[in-house]
Amino acid sequence: MVDFALTLPGVDPEKIALMGVSFGGYLAPRAAAFEKRISALVANDGIYDFGVTQLAAIPSDQRESYIAAVQQKDAPELDRKIVEASNKSPAAKWAVDQAGFVMGEPTPHATVAKILKFTLAGGIAEQISCPTLVLDAEEDMYLKGQPDVLFEHLTCPKTMIRFTTAEGAGAHCQCGADRLANARIFDWLDDTFGLAAKS
Repeated sequence: MVDFALTLPGVDPEKIALMGVSFGGYLAPRAAAFEKRISALVANDGIYDFGVTQLAAIPSDQRESYIAAVQQKDAPELDRKIVEASNKSPAAKWAVDQAGFVMGEPTPHATVAKILKFTLAGGIAEQISCPTLVLDAEEDMYLKGQPDVLFEHLTCPKTMIRFTTAEGAGAHCQCGADRLANARIFDWLDDTFGLAAKS
C-alpha cells in the first residue's frame, strides 16, 4: 500500500498517515509497528487485544475451558450456543455473522479461535514509533476498554481523543458523528505534520 502511495503525484513520503476503523483499529497499529514509512497513525477505535473483546461475556472462571473448546476441530454444541446467544439481539447477530465473514472460517467456534490470535501483546504495540492518535467512543459496545489498553502500551508520541454520547459521538467508532470525528482527526494530523494554520 505504501509502495503504491509513493507512486502517486502529490504524495509527500514524509507525511503518510494510516487510519484503521473498527477492526482496523487493530490492523493499522499492527501495520505501523512494522512499516516505518508510516508517519502518523490513527486507531479508530483503538484495539490492543481483539480476543479480549470476545471473552468479555464469558465468566472469568470459565474462560480457560472456553478457549480450549474453541480450539477443537469440531465443537457442534459450542457452535449451537454461540448462534443461540447471537440471536438474542440484532447487534450480536450482526457481530457474529460479520466476524465469520471477515475471518473466513466455516464455524462460529473456529471464528472465535482465529479472533483470539489478533493481539498486539508481546511487544508489538511498543514497536510503533510514529505519532499515534487513539480514539475512544464512550458507549462503544464492541471495544470497551481496548483504546485505553492500547494507549498504555504505546511508547511513541501519543494522543487520546474521547468522544461522548452527549456530543452525539458515543457509538462504536463515532457512528453518526463522522463530521465531528473527521474534524478532530484532521486537526490532529495538521498539528502532527506541522500544517496547522498560523495565527
